[in-house]
Amino acid sequence: MSSRKSEWPEVGDLVIATIEKVMDYGAYVKLDEYDKEGLLHISEISSSWIRNIRNFVREGQKVVLKVLRVDVEKGHIDLSLRRVTKREKREKIMLWKKERKAEALLRNLAEKKGLSFEEIYEKAGALIEKKYGLYEGFEKAAKEGAEVFTRIGVPKELAVALAKIAKERIRIPMVKVKGIVELRCAKPNGVKVIKNAFLNARKSKKSEEAKIRFYVVAAPKYCVEVLAENYKIAENVLQSVAQNIISDVEKAGGEGVFRRSK
Repeated sequence: MSSRKSEWPEVGDLVIATIEKVMDYGAYVKLDEYDKEGLLHISEISSSWIRNIRNFVREGQKVVLKVLRVDVEKGHIDLSLRRVTKREKREKIMLWKKERKAEALLRNLAEKKGLSFEEIYEKAGALIEKKYGLYEGFEKAAKEGAEVFTRIGVPKELAVALAKIAKERIRIPMVKVKGIVELRCAKPNGVKVIKNAFLNARKSKKSEEAKIRFYVVAAPKYCVEVLAENYKIAENVLQSVAQNIISDVEKAGGEGVFRRSK
């Protein structure tokens, strides 16, 4: 159980649960994130008629459920499967996987430092989660380094170790944009002019925030492809690179145009 979760879920929450026991009238489940049990009544399993409940749920199955009612005094939690949309299910599973990965990174460091998970969470995890969200904090550190943690009060030694783990284990999602530059240069050294224009553009935009790739579509058309962490950065780099290439070719007596690809 995550030490960060409140003791009980709230009505409307989406939760990850494991089917523990299937009965004719529904299924008893364990809420993985809360270490609580709940009831998934047969009427909340599917909107269609259920002939055999085991065609819909089975012991050991992981499911995303919506909390309908919480009775703390009686210890009852009523849940629904049919009220969870495909989009909610997809997003919840993705979030849950990220949370588990972030906690695994904390546990990994705790073992290396000879600390308990509770100690590492108190010294670092709680601060990171409050400021950024736990997984989001690791993502930020993977991109920006240990300062992401030290400036919110995480001890430097732990911050450096956590940032190192983040860079090793966290894969930063990237977006891709591309466009076509059409270049012509009738000069005797036209081929070299175009080649140098691409080389200069790559050097001028060499940075960690974006990856640039060039390839020939069919001369005189060349593709410029940019990978970056978000569309704003990617678009800015794409436009800048394309204009630099065209500018160099034009200065050498050639011409060029740029067209953004979908």
